[in-house]
Amino acid sequence: MSGKIAMNRSAGVCIVLALFAAAAFAANDKSIESMKAAEDVALTTNPISSFWQGVPAVYGKRDRYGKPLPRYRTQIRSRWTRENLYFLFICPYDTLYLKPDPHTSTETFQLWDWDVAEVFIGSDFQNIPRYKEFEVSPQGEWIDLDIDLTKPQHEDGWKWNSGFQVSARIDRAAKTWYAAMRIPFAAIDGRQPADGNLFRINLFRAQGPPSQRKYIVWQPTMSDSFHVPESFGILKLVSNPAR
Repeated sequence: MSGKIAMNRSAGVCIVLALFAAAAFAANDKSIESMKAAEDVALTTNPISSFWQGVPAVYGKRDRYGKPLPRYRTQIRSRWTRENLYFLFICPYDTLYLKPDPHTSTETFQLWDWDVAEVFIGSDFQNIPRYKEFEVSPQGEWIDLDIDLTKPQHEDGWKWNSGFQVSARIDRAAKTWYAAMRIPFAAIDGRQPADGNLFRINLFRAQGPPSQRKYIVWQPTMSDSFHVPESFGILKLVSNPAR
């Protein structure tokens, strides 16, 4: 969600974040493991497919200020290959808030005004105001942004193109929608993907019409904005998930 940004940051934040990364991964509620896959596959939103079955998950289950939102408990899983980083979102809902006349062949500016699932991810632990934002709607609309919070209009980053792909579907009977993303590593990191690589990350959802709007987060930002990089957790690439 691109909106107002809390800009009160201390000079020492970058150093603290770099030192904090390894320790943060040890805290299960602040880390997510991305499990290695042998090869790339066609995007699937089926959680019991061979690609997604058995992959460890984390949950977005609180609002931006940490209040529990158990009705909207969102499951997120991740996998990686030599070329791409994958995410699966499983999103229970009450009422969908969808953009009329959706277009999925080109990106949708201000998609964050509607129901979306979002990944904020960065590989630079020193320059934390720089990261990438990826969004997908229940209808398969998408947008990607190159975020630089030091710029007055960070939404201009939507003109960047990562080459990421999405898939989405709605199960109206179960009142759940599903979304998958495939993000090229070349768009988010200068390193070759390898077991043990760490990223800064946060995971979000926006759900429901304005009068009933809910913001579901993995790591609470303690702000009205999602754009608080100090609140990010850690994603780790692994060949074998911890048990």
